[in-house]
Formats: sequence, structure tokens, C-alpha cells
Amino acid sequence: MKSVICFGEALVDFLNTSKQTEDLLVLNNYRQYPGGAPANAAVAVAKLGGKAYFAGQVGKDIFGDFLMTALKKYHVNTDFVAQHPNAKTPLAFVSLDDKGERSFIFHRHQTADILFNQDQISETWFIHEPLFHFCSNTLTDDHIAQCTNFAVKKALQFNCAISFDVNLRHNLWPDNRVDIDVVNQLVFKSHIIKFAKEEFEYLAQGDFSGYINQCLKANCQLIIITNGAKDICYYTKTTKGNITPPQVNAIDTTAGGDGFIGGVLFALSQYLNLKNVNIKHIFKDTNKLNQIISFAAQCGAFAVTKPGAFPALPTKTDISKAFSDLFLEH
Repeated sequence: MKSVICFGEALVDFLNTSKQTEDLLVLNNYRQYPGGAPANAAVAVAKLGGKAYFAGQVGKDIFGDFLMTALKKYHVNTDFVAQHPNAKTPLAFVSLDDKGERSFIFHRHQTADILFNQDQISETWFIHEPLFHFCSNTLTDDHIAQCTNFAVKKALQFNCAISFDVNLRHNLWPDNRVDIDVVNQLVFKSHIIKFAKEEFEYLAQGDFSGYINQCLKANCQLIIITNGAKDICYYTKTTKGNITPPQVNAIDTTAGGDGFIGGVLFALSQYLNLKNVNIKHIFKDTNKLNQIISFAAQCGAFAVTKPGAFPALPTKTDISKAFSDLFLEH
């Protein structure tokens, strides 16, 4: 199978699990979970049986050690992970509403993830043409954005398939507003783009069909737009379609999107290992494409039924028997 490199941030999610009254105060209880969208995607691939690498940087502190241990526990290769000697590991505090929808408060000023340097990216990452996956949280300031652009450029030079889950977090950007031009520069360089519906609408700036056409005229081979429990829409250069995700009781949506894209990456890693198969072949096959997205939808739906990220992501045996034969030939 092809390996998958997930580049970006690993962080600790402190999930608000309950409240308790003590004296005159109502106190929040938080549970420590490993997280970070690219790290979640790497774990999602590994738990499904894929060959996953995480590439990034954490602190040389108790939280960084915790993340390194967690990645290894889930069989993610950490050869491309550094621990900064001084900068801290980023943290996120996660609150859930009655429907399991999450909101984040980030502690991420000059943390280890955004101090990752361009010279830490080696050509050895790319020599076996892995899938290369990243998110937009490594575009939030000039230093890490230049580093991300460099990594994508290198991956393209080595004919890697590029996956971009835009995963917009406005509160990580200057003035609490995502820079549309910065994100779209990477959208147009990538082969596989995953948007949540509100992210797609924000980046398209009202011209939805025009934006889709612009993406497909650039480097993009597959556009996926998720919308919570509603239908998933996808577009390629030759077709478009809708997939209805499984209906589940959502407990915590933190890892839903990462579970979904992890399912896509895992499936592609199986198919791209076949002789004379590339992503253009796969995305021209509507039946295969529907299978891949339906499988990924099962993965995302499973992940929202449990709290946290890494522990909530499914193994292949957790997914519906309808997909039990999907990858046996590979």
C-alpha cells in the first residue's frame, strides 16, 4: 500500500466532559485527549490498517511526550516528528453543545508546531511517492505558511498526490479571519480537497459554481463538500454525485471530519499501490468513487459517536460489513 504523510499540528485537546459545584463555583472538568487535525488523520489511516506518518513538531514537555506516545500507540510512524527544546506544545480547550458540536479555544502563540522550519523537510519524505495530506492551520502566519508551501512544492515535484482538508479555524488567524487568498493558493495546487459546507461557501465568496470550475481547471481532481449529517457532495472533472452518510447519535464531532478524510486517504492508499493506477483513473470510475466516499462517510460517522479524537476513530472491523470486501483484492 502507499504510505500517507500527514503534515501539520499535533496538539492536546482538553475536552469539557462535565461540570461540578464546589463552594460558590461551578467548575468545568476537562479530560486530556491527543488531537490536531493532521495527527487525527494519520491515526485514522493507521487504525484502518494503512501506513501512516505524522510530520510536524511538538514541544519537549509533558504534552509533547504524551502526543508522541499516543501516536506510537496507534502505530503512526513518528520519524518525521521533532520535539522543540524550548517552544511549548499547542493546546486546545473544547466545549460541546447539546448536539455534540464543538467549539475551540486555542493556546497557540509561538508554539512548537508553527516554529517548524523548512530545513526540517527532507526529500526522503517523498521518494516513494506517498499521499501528502495537510490542513490550513499551517497557513496562519508567514513562517509556517512558507514551510507548508515548500512541503507541497516538494511533494508535487516527486509526483505525490496532494490532499488538503481546509479545516478553517478563524480564531487562529490575524483579526480572527481566514485569509482567503492564502488558503486558495493551496486549494488550487492540491489534487483532493475536502471542505465543510460553510468553509466552501466562505472561500467561494458567493460564486459556488465558478469556484468549483476554477478548482477543477487548476490541479484539483476531486472536491468533497461535507455538511454534517446531510448529504456529501463531490465533484470531479467528469462527474458529480451525492452520498448520504449514516445517521448516528453524535456525542462529540471533534474527529468526524478527520475520520472521514482518513477513510478517503486509506482507500486511496490501497488503490494507488496498484500497477498503472493513478488518481485520474480512480476518479473517472464513478462506482469506485462512490465506494470510497461511502466508506469514508462510515468512518466519519463512527468517530462522532465517541468522545475525543484518537480513541474515537474506527478500525476497519468497526465499519459496516458492507465494506468488508472493498479492499480485499489489494
